[in-house]
Amino acid sequence: MFYLSFIIILGAAVIIHEFGHFIVAKLLGIRVETFSVGFGKRLFGRKWGTTDYRVSLIPLGGYVKLGGDDSNAGIEEGSGDSANIPLKERFDLRPRWQKFLVAVAGPVMNVLTAIAIPLGAAMAMGAPVMPPPVVKTVQKGGAGEAAGLRPGDRIVSFNGRDDSDWERISNDALLLPEQPIPLVAERDGERVPLTIRPVKNLSDGEAYGELGIVPDHGDVPVVVVAVEKDTPAAEAGMLPGDRIASVGGEQVRSAAQIIQYINEHPGQPITMQLERDGQTLDITATTRRLADGRERLGFGPGEAAPMRKLAFSDALGYSVAQNIEILRLTGMALKQVFTGQRSMRDTFSGPVGIAVASKKAVEEGGVEGGLKMLGFLSLNLGVFNLLPIPVLDGGMIFMLLIEGILALVGMKLSMGIRERIQQVGFVFLLLLMGFVIINDLAKVASRWGGAGDPPAATEQK
Repeated sequence: MFYLSFIIILGAAVIIHEFGHFIVAKLLGIRVETFSVGFGKRLFGRKWGTTDYRVSLIPLGGYVKLGGDDSNAGIEEGSGDSANIPLKERFDLRPRWQKFLVAVAGPVMNVLTAIAIPLGAAMAMGAPVMPPPVVKTVQKGGAGEAAGLRPGDRIVSFNGRDDSDWERISNDALLLPEQPIPLVAERDGERVPLTIRPVKNLSDGEAYGELGIVPDHGDVPVVVVAVEKDTPAAEAGMLPGDRIASVGGEQVRSAAQIIQYINEHPGQPITMQLERDGQTLDITATTRRLADGRERLGFGPGEAAPMRKLAFSDALGYSVAQNIEILRLTGMALKQVFTGQRSMRDTFSGPVGIAVASKKAVEEGGVEGGLKMLGFLSLNLGVFNLLPIPVLDGGMIFMLLIEGILALVGMKLSMGIRERIQQVGFVFLLLLMGFVIINDLAKVASRWGGAGDPPAATEQK
C-alpha cells in the first residue's frame, strides 16, 4: 500500500481545515451543500441532510460548497441548485464579516491544531529540558573542530544572536550548509570570536548542515534515535529507543564516542551492549558501504535530553514558541531561495516529499512522530491557505477586501470576472503542484543514483 501514513496524515490535515469552514458556516446558519476532500470528480461519499460528504479525484486539498456560493464553479463537480435554497441559508447574501469568518476558519483550525499537538504532548509526556549551549564533545573532522571549538566552550552568540539555545543553533546550521556562521565562545572567562561552516550532508535528496558538536546535557542516556532498513544495525536487531550501554567493551558516555569508535573500526565486528525494556542485549555488527557510498552500520545515536511535564500556561508558551520557530525557519529558507543562497529544489516539497517524510516520521517516531508531522503539515497548510491566491482562502479574503473597496464607490465584481479569477488561480495551483511533484521525483532519482538517505536528526553510523 502506498504510504498509508501519508494518506492518514494529509487526510487529517485537510479534514481539520475544511471542518473549520464547515462548523462556522453551520453556526451562522449557512447551508453547506458539499464537504469535499479533494477537488474535481466525485469518487465516493454519502449525503447526510443537505450536505454531501465526498472524496474527490484531485488530492490537492479540499473545499466546502456553501449554499448560494458559486466561487468554486469550474473546479468542482456539481454546482448545486441555488434557486431552491432558502434566502436565510445563502452564503452570498450574508454580510462580508460573516463571509470573512467562514473563510478564515479553515486556516485558524489548522493553526490551532499545530498548537494543540505540542501543547498536549508537553503536558502529558513533557517537553525537553534545553541545556545551556555548552559543548560536551567535538567530533573529529567535523565543522566544530575546524572552527576551533573545544569541549567546555559555552556559545554566547551564534549567527548574530546572543541568546540562542541549542535548538536555534542546530536549526540555523541545518539551513546554512557550508556557509560561514559567526559565533562567540566563552572559554576560561574570555570571549573568543570564531567562524564555523556546517558540513553539508544529504537527507532525502535535500542538503542540510551539521556542526559536529554535541551539547552537554549532563549525565544522560545515549539511545538509538533511528535505524535504517536493510543495514547491519537493522540486521543485528537494533531498534529505535534502545539504550546503548557500551561499545567495544567501553562504557558509553556520549553519542560522539560511539561515532568515533565506529569510524576507527571500519570493516571490523563491533559489539554493543543495549538495554531494552529492562533487559540487556549484546549485538555484533560489521560496517559496510551503504546506498550513500559511506561505510556505516546504519543507525543514529543520540543523547536523550531530560523531559519535564509542563502546566497548561507553560505548555502553551512552549507550543507557540515551537510553531514560531517553524515559521522562522520557513521564512529563512524562502529568503535564501529569493537571494540565490538556496536552490528551489532543496526547499520545496510536494506530495511525494510529504509522503516520504510522513512515512519516515511514523517509522522512526511511531504515533508521536505521526502527530508531530500532522502538526507541522497543519501549520504549513494553514499559512499557505492565507496567501492571496484565488481558490485558496486567502484569495477569498482578498476578494472580500476588493469588494469592500469597490462598494465604497458603488461598484462590484461580476460573477463572470469572479469565475475567471478562480479559474486562473486553479491553473496556477496546478502549475505549482506540477513543479513540486517534478522536484520530488528529481530528489527520488538522485537518491537512487547514490545521493544517500540518512535522517537529518543525527549523524548516521
